[in-house]
Amino acid sequence: MSEQAGPLSAGLLSSLRGLLMSGLALAETRLAILSNELEEQKLRLVQGLVMALAGLFVLGVGLVLFVGLVLLLFWDGYRLPALAALTLGFLGAGAWLLVSARRRLRSDGGPFGATLAELRADRAAVAGRDDRDRSRR
Repeated sequence: MSEQAGPLSAGLLSSLRGLLMSGLALAETRLAILSNELEEQKLRLVQGLVMALAGLFVLGVGLVLFVGLVLLLFWDGYRLPALAALTLGFLGAGAWLLVSARRRLRSDGGPFGATLAELRADRAAVAGRDDRDRSRR
């Protein structure tokens, strides 16, 4: 009887070790995905902030040019259309940058989407195995 318990317990320990190694490998993979998504979120946030700052700067230049336009309204010559074009160009570029930054910061459907999808797939796979185990009984 003790001879049978030895190989059985060794097989059980080997199975538990394999199960533990599989669980650790799964956790390592999920943490790697989470780490990548954190890096992506950080990059997206920095890019959005840089675009927002650039947009604010360009809008500030556009405002200075608008003030110059108002000052030159009463001045003779062709300087007025040139200044108007520059003002509209800067204001348009600034507005486009701010809208792009806002869209960039609100995109991607939320952080950690890939990690959550993988965890849902894992849960579904485990639930599927449980259902198969019950049907074998």
